[in-house]
Amino acid sequence: MKIPHFSLRKKIILSFLLVILLGGIITLILGSRLIRNTLISQAQDKVKHDLSSAWMVFNERVSDIKEFVSLTSERKRLEDSLKNKDYVPISECLNQLRKKYRLDILNVTDPKGVVIIRTRNPGQTGDNQSQDEIIKKALSKEVTASPQIISRELLLREGKELADKAAIEIKPTPKAAKSSKNKETSGMILKAASPILDEDNNLLGVLYGGVLINRNYEIVDRVKEMVYKGEQYKGHETGTATIFLNDLRISTNVKNKDDLRAIGTRVSEKVSDAVLKNGKSYIDRAFVVNNWYITAYEPIKNLENQIIGILYVGMLEKPYIDIAHKVMITFTFMASMLVILLLVLLYFSTNRIIDPLLKIVEATQKIASGDLSHKVEVTSTDEIGYLAESFNKMTDDLDAANKKLLEWGKTLEKKVEERTKELREMQAHLIQSEKLASLGKLAAGVAHEINNPLAGILIYSHLILEDIDKDTPYYDNLRKIVKETTRCKEIVKGLLEFARPKEPETNLVNINDVVEKALSIMETKTLFQNITIKKKYFSSLPKITADSAQLQQVFINIIINAAEAMEGNGSLTIKTGIDRDKKTIYIHFRDTGPGIPEDVKNRLFEPFFTTKEVGKGTGLGLAISYSFIRKHNGTIEVQSKAGEGSTFIVKLPVKNESKKD
Repeated sequence: MKIPHFSLRKKIILSFLLVILLGGIITLILGSRLIRNTLISQAQDKVKHDLSSAWMVFNERVSDIKEFVSLTSERKRLEDSLKNKDYVPISECLNQLRKKYRLDILNVTDPKGVVIIRTRNPGQTGDNQSQDEIIKKALSKEVTASPQIISRELLLREGKELADKAAIEIKPTPKAAKSSKNKETSGMILKAASPILDEDNNLLGVLYGGVLINRNYEIVDRVKEMVYKGEQYKGHETGTATIFLNDLRISTNVKNKDDLRAIGTRVSEKVSDAVLKNGKSYIDRAFVVNNWYITAYEPIKNLENQIIGILYVGMLEKPYIDIAHKVMITFTFMASMLVILLLVLLYFSTNRIIDPLLKIVEATQKIASGDLSHKVEVTSTDEIGYLAESFNKMTDDLDAANKKLLEWGKTLEKKVEERTKELREMQAHLIQSEKLASLGKLAAGVAHEINNPLAGILIYSHLILEDIDKDTPYYDNLRKIVKETTRCKEIVKGLLEFARPKEPETNLVNINDVVEKALSIMETKTLFQNITIKKKYFSSLPKITADSAQLQQVFINIIINAAEAMEGNGSLTIKTGIDRDKKTIYIHFRDTGPGIPEDVKNRLFEPFFTTKEVGKGTGLGLAISYSFIRKHNGTIEVQSKAGEGSTFIVKLPVKNESKKD
């Protein structure tokens, strides 16, 4: 056969080469952008997370100051000192606390906001701070904390040393906005204030304190250590964090060309416009002092929601750019080698492809015309041979497919029958559940009806027991009748309470008083003689709207169960408190018993479930308690491990509207 001048082999090779080159160029261009954008996108996602961590550290420091000021304001010694107007001893004590807890400011005002104690500079008092927004909140008996900018004049009242620490020379910074200002004398401070109240909730004054952020690297260095763990790239810190006063770096671990902290440098104009002017977050690449970083900036706001600065975290961009370049070089080299290898293989494989392909084309035409009995001759064991085998197998598979369709039809009918059977069983189960619900109502009705006869039996048995001689053989039998009748009456009572619990008769109650009443009832019992009761009541619990009788019954049930679990020997710790949101009161009952196995814990609140011996429990106590707490919109939780004791936690809302089940 005459070979054409421009043979199929050449066409295949040239076409293949053209496709590879064209695809390779496009792939390199798109791949380069994709890899770069992917790496930068991942870096931006990470820096978002890093910024959240930075806010956590920042807010944690604010909370620490707030908590310290709040707790210190509650000191009895401070209250007595303000009442007696004896300021010198308490001033020395507060100054020691200020140094111990690393505060720059810790002062006290009178009820009008006039400073009466200034621990850092005792000689400077008498200035009125009532117009300060944070102190104004405290004068309204509210504990408040927030970042704030204070002037040099106020800093000088705390001492020249603090004012000089806050003062920062403004240095020229590339890409920053133009400014005529050469020096910043104000300071950013994390400030908290708390009212000082007497026992009658009368305002005696305000305690306020704070930490100056200017040249204070505690927060930024902690963010750097926690998030970036001191990683470096070619001698540069990989991650940095900064706190800005407006657009000025006042606390940072970004280094300048002299390898010193870049205090006094400014943020770029682009970032300043986005964050300070428009109040938006900025997450993108940015020029920071002398390098490009993947950055995240968010505004810092004061108590009046005014933007006073910026919180920043950033990662050096160069490692990601270098990685992208290395990946692209590696990818280009591998692609080039692969193209050469493919061309060589293609050259030697074209002969083995062309002839078998013609035979396969002929076979496909016959199969397409409907001749499923046609077979292709298999002459090789490579892909072409495999393709020929696939053609031969295809006709066999078509016959098998028809048979399978018939089988699937039968299987589908069987599955429909099975599903129908399952639906019928589910319907029967629902009908049975409705029957059980009706049976529960019937049981409650029967319990109500037999309650009166039981009462009669109990009364007459008591009367006969009082009249009969103790030496008669019937005396013990009558005692058993009275005991078992009493037990039946308790079971009926519990059943009625569970089936038809009465609505709570609510009034304002103090949970500590309710717990104490429940304890006073139980502490005299023989079972409690060798049990140590530890009370940890929160003294400032607000009163809640509740049925004290029902809550008392719940607490008694839990206390009895704890005592029985400890077999009358151990310790029971009762703790009351309120959650941080001031919306939920909790009561913890922790015993030192053997704990509750997991399978038992999951069934504790089921009615009639009990682990006690027959005749010693109805299994309704915790079920009724759970019902009462639900009526109060509360919850009961159990925390226990075998061998480690148990804790029952009752939670009740401060503002409660009883459920109408």
